[in-house]
Amino acid sequence: MTWTIAPEPVDSPAAAALWRAYYTEVSDRWYLLHEDRRTDPEELERGIAAATGSELTPPEGLLLVARYDGEAAGSAGVRLLGDGVAELTRVFVHEGMRGRGGAPRLVKAAEDAARARGAEVMILDTRTDLVEARALYARLGYTETERHNDDQYAEHWFRKPLLDQR
Repeated sequence: MTWTIAPEPVDSPAAAALWRAYYTEVSDRWYLLHEDRRTDPEELERGIAAATGSELTPPEGLLLVARYDGEAAGSAGVRLLGDGVAELTRVFVHEGMRGRGGAPRLVKAAEDAARARGAEVMILDTRTDLVEARALYARLGYTETERHNDDQYAEHWFRKPLLDQR
C-alpha cells in the first residue's frame, strides 16, 4: 500500500469530492460543538459552492491530492502570500485513511512545493476543536504564533521556517 501525492486542478472530480468531505467534516464539527446540530444541508451547499478554491490555482497557489493505492484520500493547499510567505490550507485526509501516514506526507509535499516557489516561511491557522490538526502541526515543527489573519473561525496560528529544511 503506497501513497502518491501530486498537484491537481481544484475543479477536478477528486479535488471537488475531497473539498466536499473536508468542508462537511469541519462544518459539522463546529456546529455540533457550538449548536449541538449538524450543518443545515442548504447552508452546507452554499458554503461548499462559495469556496471555489481559486486561490489554489497556479501560479499563486497549488492543490495537492494524495492517493492511497490510487484512491483519492486527502488534500493540502498552498497559497503564496508574497514576501517569502506561503499559507498551508485545506489539509485533509478521509477518516478511513487516517493513521496511515498520509497527513505528514501531504504537509511535507506542501512545504516542498512552497519552498520550490520561493517561500521561506509557511503559516497556517486552525480551530481549537481540531485537536488532531494542532497535534500534527506541532509534531511537524510548527510553532504557535500571534494572529496573522482575521478569519472568524481561526483560533490558533502557526508558522514554520522552510529554510534549512531541505
